[in-house]
Amino acid sequence: MKSPQKSGKENAAPKTPVYRRIVVKLSGESLSGPDSYGIHAQTISGISNEVKVVRDLGVEVAIVVGGGNIFRGARQHGLSIDRATGDYMGMLATVLNGLALQDALEKAGCHTRLMSAIEMHQVAEPFIRRRATRHLEKQRVVIFAGGTGNPYFSTDTAAALRAMEIKADVILKATRVDGIYSADPEKVPTAKMIERITYMDVLKKGLSVMDSTAISLCMDNKMPIVVFNMNVPGNLKRVVLGDGVGSTVTAA
Repeated sequence: MKSPQKSGKENAAPKTPVYRRIVVKLSGESLSGPDSYGIHAQTISGISNEVKVVRDLGVEVAIVVGGGNIFRGARQHGLSIDRATGDYMGMLATVLNGLALQDALEKAGCHTRLMSAIEMHQVAEPFIRRRATRHLEKQRVVIFAGGTGNPYFSTDTAAALRAMEIKADVILKATRVDGIYSADPEKVPTAKMIERITYMDVLKKGLSVMDSTAISLCMDNKMPIVVFNMNVPGNLKRVVLGDGVGSTVTAA
């Protein structure tokens, strides 16, 4: 008897990741989910499961987390505070988010390391580039908290800086929209999505991809940025497999 023929889908070889090492930039607001502030349990658990799927593909994952869901530095409404002091408070907020994310990732089955640019040995390792790289090589998910450790720099800039230092292949900017638009799609219904754009055009058009310091740093070091919607289940895996999700910022 002839053995039954398998369908094309069954015969198709599984896709392999197009990136070996990634930096995922998570805003603090993304951890608050449907709430206006704080940490939403279901949201952070969902993010952790998405990261676990990608890590299981053999991709080395580093995460830079913001703190806007807890404190927005000098932009905190109704609070008159020195800019540097406010920025340090925001950096500490990223450590709180990093601890919550670390706990959720470990519950999802990931080995993790939390590294902070501001030293606090009881809760996080100090950021040391070679140590961070070694953790990634051992398939540990590394969470970078504390920003750059300096005021006047955003966590966008921290993501760009860490990506250069650990020699990542790409920065994946997780947002709540599908990619880069010609205008804010939540305010302008006619805004059009841009699939590919150059660093220079992002700067010239003032598009809110990442702040200008981060974009310039990526441009100088030819670090690609992919902006995608983290709220869609499976999107992180699709980006890593090169399925054309989101918008890409490159040199040309």
